[in-house]
Amino acid sequence: MSFVAGVDIGSLSTEVVIMDREKNYDYVIVPTGANSKTAAQKAMEQSLEHTGYRWEDLEFILATGYGRISIPFAHKRVTEITCHGKGAHFLFPSASTVIDIGGQDSKVIRLSGEGKVIDFVMNEKCAAGTGRFLEVMARSLEVELTMMGTLSKKAENSVPISSMCTVFAESEIVSLVAEGHPVEEIIRGIHDSIAERTVGLANRVGLEKEVVMTGGVAKNGGVVKSLEERLRDNIHIPDEPQVVGAVGAALLAHREAFA
Repeated sequence: MSFVAGVDIGSLSTEVVIMDREKNYDYVIVPTGANSKTAAQKAMEQSLEHTGYRWEDLEFILATGYGRISIPFAHKRVTEITCHGKGAHFLFPSASTVIDIGGQDSKVIRLSGEGKVIDFVMNEKCAAGTGRFLEVMARSLEVELTMMGTLSKKAENSVPISSMCTVFAESEIVSLVAEGHPVEEIIRGIHDSIAERTVGLANRVGLEKEVVMTGGVAKNGGVVKSLEERLRDNIHIPDEPQVVGAVGAALLAHREAFA
């Protein structure tokens, strides 16, 4: 049997998708850590162990993500913009806009009806509005990152967060707690700030519906809710939003191997 693999090496996590000729796939997610090459190797080995396949069963391996250049076993490397667009279109063929918020960057991609990238905008100069930003805010509030979405939905009001700079926002959060504001309302304010920033990015590429959200932050229901309120529309969330880039990479590998 023949298979292909897509490897997405992000700043915080590395995803591998192994896909068969019929485009059925399995995936694994591992922390990237300090060495993207080691993370990719580990993720590939775990994926092969999980599926029961062998290295020699893989016809083509395509790498994407910020660490794609460092992967020696990849046959080809493609930007994450192309792969996220490809993966999102595969999962939601009617989607026109992809919002991806990962560990250390965020991007908005506009797609054609065929799933080709028409335009995109990316924030990669700072951690504002990313998964890393949420991690720092969660630590400041002494709450579990995974609980932020649930807690924000309990808030009756939203406490505005004036700064999106991670350092300044952290100090602002500490002050708001000291002033006695409920944690739930502060978290909702954080999510609203991220949503405002993201919608601003989306408007720069000409936001069109339907919208798919990918990346780890898509698992935060509070951020999704804040975005939906501003977009006045429902957002499609994949079953596992972190692997969409790897799915796109696997689809491009599929085209190389089986077209």
